[in-house]
Amino acid sequence: MGDGPLEGLRVLDISTILAGPLCCQILGDFGAEVVKVEHPQAGDSMRGHGSAKDGHPLWWKEISRNKRTIGLKLSAPAGADLLLRLAEQADVLVENFRPGTLERWGIGPTELHRVNPRLVIVRITGFGQTGPYAARAGFGTLAEAMSGFAHLTGAPDGPPTLPAFGLADSICGIAASSAVMMALWRRDRPGGAGGGQVIDMNLLEPIMTAVGPGPTVYDQLGIIGQRNGNRSSNNAPRNTYRTKDGAWVAVSTSAQTIAERVLELVGHPEVIDEPWFRTGSGRAAHADELDAYVGSWIGERTRDEVSDAFAAAGAAVAPVYTARDIVEDPHVQATEMITTVDDPDLGPMRMHNVMWRMSDTPGRIRFTGRSPGADTEALLVDELGCDPAEIADLRSRQIVA
Repeated sequence: MGDGPLEGLRVLDISTILAGPLCCQILGDFGAEVVKVEHPQAGDSMRGHGSAKDGHPLWWKEISRNKRTIGLKLSAPAGADLLLRLAEQADVLVENFRPGTLERWGIGPTELHRVNPRLVIVRITGFGQTGPYAARAGFGTLAEAMSGFAHLTGAPDGPPTLPAFGLADSICGIAASSAVMMALWRRDRPGGAGGGQVIDMNLLEPIMTAVGPGPTVYDQLGIIGQRNGNRSSNNAPRNTYRTKDGAWVAVSTSAQTIAERVLELVGHPEVIDEPWFRTGSGRAAHADELDAYVGSWIGERTRDEVSDAFAAAGAAVAPVYTARDIVEDPHVQATEMITTVDDPDLGPMRMHNVMWRMSDTPGRIRFTGRSPGADTEALLVDELGCDPAEIADLRSRQIVA
């Protein structure tokens, strides 16, 4: 069995931080050969994000797994030329520089498609390649603010709330991996066009889609959604509730039958016959009443007692987990959502597994994120056939690392 359905595909990852690297991580997890191109001195800023152990960045070990690494100064003509040579052999290139940067360096889509007309080029920016905001600096935080996410998140009387993690970047990276596969299918399908194309991805649109139909509701009804804390405007009871032993659990009643089971479980079946209980929006209008019933019942029981009772009733509840809880959860362990990988620097380490399961070509983690320039010689000398003396000269001039 091979490494995955993308075995034989070559990807150039010249992006930084999160969205582009995550897109390429997913492709690499499913068999693609990913070459990570970094600045020879600064490297990818992802190396400095998050916690480190013994000087080794832990997030890097995951986000750059299955990627060979090379240092190239793309703003230097010699570095740009080496990238074009690498692009001749690639299927996909992912970048996230500001619009116009690659063109200024002589490695924009025109030059890339001149050397490889079949190349799929993914351009990830904050706001896209065109429009009045195209030249602005773009980060996930800005997309989380402008998408409506922050406006809808937090307590009703509190400030708009940002996530404590790279939400917009992560959604964009996952979406970009899907866009790549669409472009490759168009290129390679029988009777297809046979050529590459440019994919214009921005951080704003994917998270805007995830936030929901707010613009449509505003357009048709003039309604602007407001913060509801952990409640939902679509159904109730839906909230987090504290148990007798101080833990927190989340309850969802998106389905009518589940809502009925929850109210029967907590001892208030009489509300099921109320006309307003028949729809999610009707229940949401009575969230105070329903939260009081559910919250008081949960508050008299431990987390385990609540979980067992909900499971027996066929209702939906989940504990609010920390990272430790995730690692120790029996379902997470049994399904290998978190897997253990051997790392040459740190030994066995746990990390997220490949993101989905495929019966015939499941993908795998072949190795963790590598040190800067670990594969320079193999890529440039052994595979491209560059003169070792030339590479040594470029390294001395800090164009290659």
